[in-house]
Amino acid sequence: MTKTDQQCGVNVVFDLVGSKWKPTILWRLDQGDHRFAELRRAVGGVSEKVLTDQLRELERDGLVIRTAGEGFPLRVDYRLSEEGAELNALLDPLAAWGDRRTAEPRQPTTS
Repeated sequence: MTKTDQQCGVNVVFDLVGSKWKPTILWRLDQGDHRFAELRRAVGGVSEKVLTDQLRELERDGLVIRTAGEGFPLRVDYRLSEEGAELNALLDPLAAWGDRRTAEPRQPTTS
């Protein structure tokens, strides 16, 4: 039996984190809980709308937990779920590979 592209484990991961901001959001949340404004400053360069959308998707996918407190102004904290922390740890080797790739001069390939 052959797996389809949708069943490939790598594609499942890329579907979950395959945006410009999601890996950075996961990495920042691995450093501890963040309120929205803190997270936006920590991520840097992301608009409020995009960060909101990305956090909603990560929450929907079970990678991030959103906790809203009571009172005004509303206190909302974001943290990694167990699955989010596990996935973030799995992304560390990919980050190391990417760091090595950008640090090493690229040799032109010949055909």
